[in-house]
Amino acid sequence: MNKDIIYIDTEDDITAIIGKIKSSKEKVVALVPPKRTGVLQSAVNLRLLSRMAKNSDKLLVLITNNKALIALSASAKIPFAKNLQSKPEIAEIAALEIDDGEDIIDGAQLPIGELVKTADHKPVEDASTEDISSIDIDNEGPQYVSAVSSGSIKPQPIITPTKKGIKVPDFSSFRKKLFLGIAGGILFLIFLVWAIWFAPAARVIITTKTETAPVSMTLKLGGATATDITKNIVQTVTKQIKKDVSVDFTATGKKTIGDKATGVLTLSYKKDEFTQYVPAGSIFSVGDFDFATTANVVVPGAHIVNGAIVAGSVNVNVVAAAVGADYNLPPGAYASSISNVTAYGGQMSGGASHEATVVSDDDLQKATQALTDLPNNDVKNQLIKQFTNGEKIITDSFTADRITPVSVPALGAESADGKAKLTASTTFSITAIAKSELQAFLKNSLTKQISKEQRIYNDGIDKVVLSGYIKNDQETVVNVAANGKIGPNINEATVKNQVKGKRYGDVQALLESIKGVSNVDVKFSYFWVTTVPDDIKKIDVEFVLTDA
Repeated sequence: MNKDIIYIDTEDDITAIIGKIKSSKEKVVALVPPKRTGVLQSAVNLRLLSRMAKNSDKLLVLITNNKALIALSASAKIPFAKNLQSKPEIAEIAALEIDDGEDIIDGAQLPIGELVKTADHKPVEDASTEDISSIDIDNEGPQYVSAVSSGSIKPQPIITPTKKGIKVPDFSSFRKKLFLGIAGGILFLIFLVWAIWFAPAARVIITTKTETAPVSMTLKLGGATATDITKNIVQTVTKQIKKDVSVDFTATGKKTIGDKATGVLTLSYKKDEFTQYVPAGSIFSVGDFDFATTANVVVPGAHIVNGAIVAGSVNVNVVAAAVGADYNLPPGAYASSISNVTAYGGQMSGGASHEATVVSDDDLQKATQALTDLPNNDVKNQLIKQFTNGEKIITDSFTADRITPVSVPALGAESADGKAKLTASTTFSITAIAKSELQAFLKNSLTKQISKEQRIYNDGIDKVVLSGYIKNDQETVVNVAANGKIGPNINEATVKNQVKGKRYGDVQALLESIKGVSNVDVKFSYFWVTTVPDDIKKIDVEFVLTDA
C-alpha cells in the first residue's frame, strides 16, 4: 500500500497539519515532526489528529525517536515508527505508581482547581479511555481534557483549533501588495505632474492664400571670393577627383621595319696637301643604295712618297639609308657627295626587314575621341556626394581636363598583337553654391517685390534651377531661376503670444479674422490637452500655402 509522507514545520499549527493530512490522496500518511515537536507536544492535538484520521478513513503513523512524543502517541492510539522503513507499532502506557498516598495531590488545592470548580461540565471518568470523538474540532468555545489527581479526574481548559475555513493572514503578501500600491501611487503622481506641466503642447496650422513671385537673375561665380549681392558675385565651392583614364584600341597601320646594314668606308683625298672635312651624315652611294657617315671626320691631304703623289685617307662608319637585306653590299667603290673625296667600302652587313602592324596617326585620332566619349556618370556622382551641406549643384559645370594622352605602343611603333592603349591623366571637377549664399540673393529679389502688408513664406530655394553655365577667360556665370511665395504679413512670434492659454475655438476665431487666412487648425499633443500652453516654447506655428 502506498503512503504519503508529510514533513511538519516548527511553525505549523494543528489546523495546518490537519489540512495537509486531508489534502493527502493516500490512505496511509506518515507524519515526520521536527526536532522540536512543537504543536505535537499536546495530547489533545494528537487526539484531534487521531479523530480526523478516523473520520477521513486514513491511517496515521508518527516517524519519531522522541520518547515523550511516543508516550503521548500511545494515549491517542496513533502508531509510531522509528524511521520510514520500520514497522509501525503502538506504544504502551506506563502504569501510575501510588505509594501510601504520600504522593497524591489534591487537585482542589491547586490554583487551577478553583477555576475547575466554576466550569459547567462533568469530569471525564478516565482520561486514558476518553473517547476522542467527543471533542468537536469545529466548536469555537473552550473544551476540556481530564487530569489525574488523587485517583480522580479534574477537567482542565484547553485551546481548540480555529474554526474550519478561517485563514491566517499572509503578512508577506500583504507587505508586497502595500509596496506595490505605494509604488503605483508614486508613479501616478509623476504621471499627473508630467501630464499637467510637461506634456501639453500645441501646433497651430494656418492656411494662407499666397501668390507666386518669380525670381530670375544671372550670377557671377566667384570661387573663393566672398559673396557680394551688390555686384551679383556669389561664392562657390568646387570638388575635384584626379585619376588616369584609358581606352584600348586596335593598331591598323602597316610599315616595313627592320635593321639597317652597316659597314666601313675608306675616304681618300689627293687634290693637294690640305685636309678635307667630311661632316657626319655625308652620303656615299652605290647605284640606288645610299649610306651615310655616322661621325665627323677629317681626310688628310695628299703627300709625295718616292716621287709619287699619295692621297690622304681615313676610315669612317656608315649606315644604310633604309632597312632591308638589299643593303648588304659587297666591297666596292662608292660615289661621293664630297668634291675630290673618293670612297671605297668594305662588306656591308646586318640589313634585314619585315612587314609590321604599327600605331598609325589615324589610330591615335580615333582612340583620342573614344577617350573623350567615355561615360563619366560614376565620377560625377562621386563628386556630387562630396557635397553634404545641402549645396545646390551646377550640373553643367562638370568638366574633365586631360593632359596629352600617351599611347603604348607609341605612334609608328610595332604592335605585335595589334593591340594598343591610350591613357590620359584626368582631373574631374564640379561646382556648387552653398544654400545660404543662394538664399541671400533669392530673398533680396523677393523683398523688392512685396509691400509692407506682405511677407515671404517661401524663397523657392528647394526648387531653384541653375542653368546656362558659361566659363571663359573673362568670367564664369550661371543663370538662377526660382518661384517664391508671398502672402499676408503674419508674424510667427506674434501668433504664439496671441494664442497662448486659449482654447481651440478662440484660436480659430482670432486668426481667421486676419486678411489672407483661409483656415486655422490646432493640434494638441494629447487627448486630455484642450488649451494652448502658456509657454510659447511649447507652441509651434505651421503655415500651409495655397494659391490665391
